[in-house]
Amino acid sequence: MGAQSALAERIAALRPDAIHIVTEGPLGIAARSHCLRRRLPFTSAFHTKFPEYLRARAGLPLAWSYAVLRRFHAPSKAVLVAAASIRQELRERGFARIVPWSRGVDCSLFRMGLRPAIELPRPVFLYVGRIAIEKNLPGFLDLDLPGSKLVVGDGPLLETMRRRYPQVHFAGAQSGEELVRYYAAADAFVLPSSTETYGLVILEALACGVPVAALPVAGPVDVIGKSGTGVLDHDLRAASLDALSVPRERCREHATRFGWQASIDQFVGNLAWL
Repeated sequence: MGAQSALAERIAALRPDAIHIVTEGPLGIAARSHCLRRRLPFTSAFHTKFPEYLRARAGLPLAWSYAVLRRFHAPSKAVLVAAASIRQELRERGFARIVPWSRGVDCSLFRMGLRPAIELPRPVFLYVGRIAIEKNLPGFLDLDLPGSKLVVGDGPLLETMRRRYPQVHFAGAQSGEELVRYYAAADAFVLPSSTETYGLVILEALACGVPVAALPVAGPVDVIGKSGTGVLDHDLRAASLDALSVPRERCREHATRFGWQASIDQFVGNLAWL
């Protein structure tokens, strides 16, 4: 049995009230084909800047990749997109029926006051996320900063980065309470990526009371804005140093505004019911 047939059987057995396609990968393609063949309405989401990733990894022109994604999402009754700046970018690239879908953070898990997972010379500058080319880790790790640099996460470039930056502490992948304790070890969170569509790690850091230093691009601009909970600058070194003076309580208070219920309500309200 092929993947599309197997997926079609599962959808039929489930008897869903609505169908939402999360990603443009193989399962998403199979689900899209199933819906189109049976004339079932569906919604979809734009979570990741795959065209930018493909350009970084394989040199593929952005126009080609965005044409493929535009065709993928064209039959969708609504394309759910988190960040306002990304929604505008997609409209300018010819995407239609784009609607907002906010993100949330579990403020009961990501919180202040936990014992740090590690003690390093201060100040401690932290990155959390995938260790991959599109995340632009050298943009952070090459910075001349005082104290220590801490990286939490896994990915295809982890061992390469470990060899290239022996002075940096790489903690590998962490989750749950242990991840929160790594946030607790940091004085500032640094995000060097320019391809985020939102940046959930920004919300996690803020919920733990850690101010953010990032580039003034989509994602950080949408989450941080003018809240005073971080510093956005193309000079990431200056942003990292300036972030150290941001009050931690301000960060926490800003994060509590991003509740899960609003995200759930938006999602359900945008679904195309069968």
